[in-house]
Amino acid sequence: MGSTLDLYTTHFGLNERPFSLVPDPGFLFWSDQHARAFAMLEYGILTRSPITLITGEVGTGKTTLLHQLLTRTDDDITVGLIANAHGDRGELLRWVLMALGQPAAPEANYTDLFGQFQHYLVAEYAAGRRVVLIFDEAQNLARDVLEELRMFTNINANKDELLQLVLVGQPELREIVKRPDLRQFAQRVAASFHLPEMDVAMVGAYIQHRLAIAGGQQEIFLPDAMGLIHEATRGIPRLVNQLCDLTLVYAFTMGQDQISRAIVQQVLNDGVFFGGGIADQAPAQFVRSDLESRG
Repeated sequence: MGSTLDLYTTHFGLNERPFSLVPDPGFLFWSDQHARAFAMLEYGILTRSPITLITGEVGTGKTTLLHQLLTRTDDDITVGLIANAHGDRGELLRWVLMALGQPAAPEANYTDLFGQFQHYLVAEYAAGRRVVLIFDEAQNLARDVLEELRMFTNINANKDELLQLVLVGQPELREIVKRPDLRQFAQRVAASFHLPEMDVAMVGAYIQHRLAIAGGQQEIFLPDAMGLIHEATRGIPRLVNQLCDLTLVYAFTMGQDQISRAIVQQVLNDGVFFGGGIADQAPAQFVRSDLESRG
């Protein structure tokens, strides 16, 4: 006998799970906001912006945009991706060199590491390439590390930029950069975009898009169900995926061919959708009994 997940795909006439939490470029959904965010990423790279800043709530698709950017990078650009870097400025240089595929001797001090980094940038420039460093989860970078990154952008050759920075993080990153003591850093930000949550219409389009990619040929989610999904997830794609996947499992076990608002409500009432903490702040109707929600 197949697994529950295999059975629900067959039950709904799907070729695969449409709402997996694993990033899949084949399911990439270009909302208007994602298209604008990606345009600002490309704009920052093409115009040689010293610093490009992209922010958004957890699960809004920032990392997916980065992976899409990496697939479109020209051969004259060397990219180093640093995810969740931590430590002091010396540790920062080790993270950077590692991301660029360069060795960093354990005994090397800050001066040695900085000299090695600068030599690498100059060598790449001489070879006709420029370097782009992308920092994911950049809201975790300390103030002195951000200031060190600003100093990195001072490394240049005449009017040409040898190094560009792309910082991607949660909304608090914008507030950090706006601090008075980071005024000089903020002045280097030439391109920025805040990725908002999806509205209710966009959530509906997102759900239908993923179902279509997975081979869905019928209206599986009813409009009122999609409205409640938007309300419960605040339009955050990762949470939409979680809740939709759970509702498909519930509908399958109930023998239902469509997802109604009552099924979504049942998932919420049963407490199986944690929602990254959002469920704890949910409106009162989410904790009513299923009988009351139908009532």
